[in-house]
Amino acid sequence: MTAFLKMHGLGNDFAVFDARGGALALDAARARAIADRRRGIGCDQVIVIEKGANGADAFMRIFNADGGEVESCGNAARCVAHLLMEQAGAGRIVLDTIGGVIVCEGAGDLVTVDMGAPKLDWRDIPLVSETDTIRFALDAEGQTFDAGAVNVGNPHCVLFVEDAEKAPVETLGARLERHPMFPARTNVEFVEVVSRTRLRVCVWERGAGRTLACGTGACAAMVAARRRDFVDDRVEVLLDGGPLAIAWKGGAASVFMTGPWSLSYRGEVDLGALEIT
Repeated sequence: MTAFLKMHGLGNDFAVFDARGGALALDAARARAIADRRRGIGCDQVIVIEKGANGADAFMRIFNADGGEVESCGNAARCVAHLLMEQAGAGRIVLDTIGGVIVCEGAGDLVTVDMGAPKLDWRDIPLVSETDTIRFALDAEGQTFDAGAVNVGNPHCVLFVEDAEKAPVETLGARLERHPMFPARTNVEFVEVVSRTRLRVCVWERGAGRTLACGTGACAAMVAARRRDFVDDRVEVLLDGGPLAIAWKGGAASVFMTGPWSLSYRGEVDLGALEIT
């Protein structure tokens, strides 16, 4: 049996495995089986904590619910950072991911993550061709959408809408995830600008579908809004699962995300007995 923790950040939920003591028999098919909400543990992402290198306290490996390995997950970073800080008796840890190194600091029930500087060039997001990432026309399903793009450890397409709660997140999000403009697929944010200090955001996550929260998505929404001068440099981003505080001064400055972590329960699973499809 293999131990795991069920955790979540504002309802964006994870099965977290600690593989620092030895290799874990986990591949795309097994991650899919773990994430299955009827036959497995059930989660948006499967997280594996591995030994760190080059000054990092740990490496965080991330599998989406469809089994695809992805670059970054802000909500999972807060959860993993809390675990590592609690174990080490420290207030600060460094996490390495495929999307880059992030620095995390804890204060009570909240964790602040330095997500690094956002990538804003079309080649770094990536997009399929040269594009003004602040604002471009995106054609899909016979319609043209006003879009922006940013990479905050992973790719994001940001759409500004009048009412985020009425946006066609499930239908349009699924289509745009695989739009030809995004060769690595993309996360999609539907963003309503409530005020200079508040955004309402609904998220379609690449490989996971609609989720209650997305930390990198909240960061991407804020960056895209600030690049158009819709918001100030500190914003509350209200997601379906609750609020995150996002700060970005612009340019090459880091994006800082602050929010809660939650432990739902501890469990064990027989990885060899999972129903693989």
